[in-house]
Amino acid sequence: MEQSKIRNVAIIAHVDHGKTTLVDQLFKHSGMFRDNQEVSERLMDSMDLERERGITITAKNGSYQYQDYLINIIDTPGHADFGGQVERVLRMADGALLLVDAQEGPMPQTYFVLKKALENNLPVIVVINKIDKPAARCEWVVDQVFDLFVKLNAPDDILDFSVVYTSAKEGFSLLDPEDKIEDGGSMHHVSQMIVDHTPAPSGSPDEPLQMQVGTIDYSPYLGRLGIGKVVNGTMKINQPIVVARRDGSIKPVRISKIFCFESDGKVAVESAGVGQIVAIAGMEDVMVGVTFTDPENPRPLPLITIDPPTISMNFIPNDSPFAGKEGKYVTSRHIGDRLQREILADVALQYEPLKDAVGFKVSGRGELHLSILIEKMRREGYELQVTRPQVILKEENGQTFEPYEKLTVDVDEQFQGPVIEKLGKLKGQLEEMGTETGMVRMVFNIPTRGLLGYRSEFMTDTRGMGMMSYVFSEYGPYAGEIVNRVNGVLVVKEACTAVAYALFNLQDRGKMFVKPGAPLYQGQIVGEHARPADLVVNPAKGKKLTNMRASGSDEAVILIPPVAMTLEDCIAYINDDELVEVTPQSIRLRKKPGIRIRG
Repeated sequence: MEQSKIRNVAIIAHVDHGKTTLVDQLFKHSGMFRDNQEVSERLMDSMDLERERGITITAKNGSYQYQDYLINIIDTPGHADFGGQVERVLRMADGALLLVDAQEGPMPQTYFVLKKALENNLPVIVVINKIDKPAARCEWVVDQVFDLFVKLNAPDDILDFSVVYTSAKEGFSLLDPEDKIEDGGSMHHVSQMIVDHTPAPSGSPDEPLQMQVGTIDYSPYLGRLGIGKVVNGTMKINQPIVVARRDGSIKPVRISKIFCFESDGKVAVESAGVGQIVAIAGMEDVMVGVTFTDPENPRPLPLITIDPPTISMNFIPNDSPFAGKEGKYVTSRHIGDRLQREILADVALQYEPLKDAVGFKVSGRGELHLSILIEKMRREGYELQVTRPQVILKEENGQTFEPYEKLTVDVDEQFQGPVIEKLGKLKGQLEEMGTETGMVRMVFNIPTRGLLGYRSEFMTDTRGMGMMSYVFSEYGPYAGEIVNRVNGVLVVKEACTAVAYALFNLQDRGKMFVKPGAPLYQGQIVGEHARPADLVVNPAKGKKLTNMRASGSDEAVILIPPVAMTLEDCIAYINDDELVEVTPQSIRLRKKPGIRIRG
């Protein structure tokens, strides 16, 4: 493929703004698939977790042919917790599509990824998606995008951005939202905009080889694959090259296989030139950030800088009475091996053994980052316990600093009072507020600690109609004590099986987390107490039987359904003296062994 006919473009978007659906449509409209070929929804969200949650976790690559151009699509994660992925994959791109919802406008996660793209001097094409929404407001969104570019100090040439309007769901694109859709619509305008406004890859095939690994993939047949863009030179099978590592050392290696990307799959090739995004096999210890270069004239590329982790949790082996009953991998060694595999591909993740206990301290970019890892381990058969998330503090000149988040909330006007009051108690500072068609948008600067577990309260306060999103802002002065949970919990007195009659009588004491028939153990948390103190309960206490007949009918046992809690809910809910027990089949809350119940 000629270098001048290649376009490498990254897609930047907030969670759920239609990014992966847009990629699906670009692939389908390029004619890659036969008319009778069945194509799955959200092609690039290949991980089960991604399809379920509707978010992109791991950056992926795909490509399609448009006229005589090869367009490589780089699908970046839309959540700042996976920012480690974002920073690496943007190195492969020569331009970016900024995808924005036609109703919501640019959101905080968009700020984060866009800022990274501007730092890499990438030209940006703005795609206003979901213009078929009844509440779409395209002009307002374009103005908001312009204001965002100005706020991020974008250079003048990038401020004069091109705009294309789409509905990825319906499969059409327009240069003006008032234009008519022709012949059922197509994504032609998006592809043409990429060709016209994204430069061809720079670099020379005559220079010494340079290719930096941006992401890692794994094949059961080929082992670890290093994925990156050929910056200079040409890469061939069996070519002797050297790997310039992060520590400055150099190791000679030989390439056994080279793959280029086609649609959402890989195709083996003999060689690859400047600008092509490739996956190479042959090195089991390949790491993110290393440079493959010429042995006679090695030229390592600059190392990738990664924002530091802000949240840590302890991963420890399960020692509950039910330990080992549901999981396949249960020991500390199993957990350590799995974490070691994870950090090979995820450079934003760190871990270290605990000094005073068996287990590991795992640090990441946020609650979602770590909870996704726990969920992946759980589905792979791991059994473990995790502690409450702790923010990572810094000490400078005798002063303590903690991470702060930039929180954006969109709520109905009637809910703004309770939201402001609640966030004020969590040390949030209101920085911006604006009203648009009955909705209020507020921007807060708030300590990360204040947001732990806040999402469920926010949804309750706004009756499920509010939207909130946040992104790491900076380290600021420690804000003092923050109380995230006021209520105590209901703790099981001894091992038993939950009985409906007992749970019915406990409903007056608080909310229940378990159903009748659930096996329980001493110290397990079965509900939330209505008061601040913890309460020891007996969920197996049945009704006393007598030989006396009741004059009327027996009181009917009517149970309120238990509170359904996801893994994220559980992690955010617990206090410092509590644990979340995670197995392939169950998620349980418990008190730490030996902890005296606060009453």
